[in-house]
Amino acid sequence: MKDPHTHNKALIAPLRAAMCDFESEGVRHVLKALLHPDAIVHMPYPLGDMNGPDAYFDTCFAPLHQSMPDLERRDWIVMGGRTAHDSNWVGCAGHYFGTFVSPWLDIPPTGHLAHMRFHEFFRFEDEKIVEIQALWDIPELMMQANAWPMAPSLGREFCVPGPAGQDGLVPGPYNAEVSQSSCQHVIDMLECLQKHPSQGGPEVMEMSRFWHARMNWYGPAGIGTCRGISGFRNWHQIPFLNGMPDRGQHQSELTFHFFGDANYVGVTGWPNMIQTISDDGWMGIAPSGKRIALKSLDFWRIENGKIRENWVLVDLLDTYKQLGVDVLGRMREFNKCRVSGSIPFPVGGV
Repeated sequence: MKDPHTHNKALIAPLRAAMCDFESEGVRHVLKALLHPDAIVHMPYPLGDMNGPDAYFDTCFAPLHQSMPDLERRDWIVMGGRTAHDSNWVGCAGHYFGTFVSPWLDIPPTGHLAHMRFHEFFRFEDEKIVEIQALWDIPELMMQANAWPMAPSLGREFCVPGPAGQDGLVPGPYNAEVSQSSCQHVIDMLECLQKHPSQGGPEVMEMSRFWHARMNWYGPAGIGTCRGISGFRNWHQIPFLNGMPDRGQHQSELTFHFFGDANYVGVTGWPNMIQTISDDGWMGIAPSGKRIALKSLDFWRIENGKIRENWVLVDLLDTYKQLGVDVLGRMREFNKCRVSGSIPFPVGGV
């Protein structure tokens, strides 16, 4: 019987290759061949939702390529699997790299190598991509341009690495037993996390049962990376729960897509969290009592039965927008005394 997940990862390989040495017409051609003409594409704010390969390319990649003429894509996770909803997904994580020489989304260029992490999930039907759910870490690029106008991160900001095991490009054949075990480990962990604080103190989360003592939690720019269970609690979890203590109480209103592939697990949903900013503590946001939907796309790596690494992206610009804060508008005000325009490319060329 054909292994659909290994096959779908092979189907997406030409797109990854075309974007590695990015050339506009080549990428557009591969997108048209791979995407269903009516494929729905969900992108972070302010890129938004669109349909079909041309709109996807013209809205997302053409402007980014103009800003980074030597744009390249580097994947360090490529995994696939079937969800509980009987849909087949491929999840990819990595960075877009390039020399940032022209403004993008009004972010001022730096003239230097820039990086922007991506988490992209592709749903396949009949060998075509019919849905994309993707987050690009736009605040990461803003920070490199010294243009981030919001509160500083509690965690560490740096170029987030790929898997320590260097095995994120998961090969076939698909191992259903190991993949399901990995997926269940993450699901059980999340269920325990949701017991706190409503059902007890930190002990009810059983962190040491699920997480490696030297785990890394790679959060989005604006939250940052945390090291170890104590780092995770100090720099992410405690502020997050202080600000939104009703976390996990609205699960019936959400749709999750969990899937495993060997030692890797991915989850996507649009959105996959609903909670209320009722108290102070999270990213310097004043408590408004407003209920918000969060879009978070995650990957986990299991090592010897415990989570060693967790990559998390959240659409923070959309989160601020729901609260009535225009981060990009504030960035423009914050940086309006800077000289706008492009930097000659190649830098230092003749």
